[in-house]
Amino acid sequence: MENMNNMNNMNKINLDFNGIIKKIKQIDFGKVDSVVAISRGGIVPGALIANLLKVDFHIININFRDDCHNEKYDTPKLLNKIDFDTKNKNILLVDDVSRTGKTLNFAKELLNTNVRTFVINGTADYSLYDYKECLIFPWN
Repeated sequence: MENMNNMNNMNKINLDFNGIIKKIKQIDFGKVDSVVAISRGGIVPGALIANLLKVDFHIININFRDDCHNEKYDTPKLLNKIDFDTKNKNILLVDDVSRTGKTLNFAKELLNTNVRTFVINGTADYSLYDYKECLIFPWN
């Protein structure tokens, strides 16, 4: 469960690991052949979901923002080649946060198959929260 009492003057919300897992388990993702995480933020939630669904797990390294979430480039950049097959796959694309959708949309175009999206916070096909405040994930 999120801890709103632990907010400091910078309006940060601490998320609880067990609360995140509980919310993920309540989602019916439908048919998923592979989970693809966007590095770095999507790695932990992506691995958790892939494990729960018992499907393949892959990582793509896309960079768009710096550690303070400021845009680093005009558009997201793929930093390494996609080295797994996506043809005719049902992919769940995972990231930690999505506000503008630029990174998720860029990744969907690269994967070029049936892709649904999941984020811990923000806008996607599946999302646990839609907080405007900065979140502190339990794995950070």
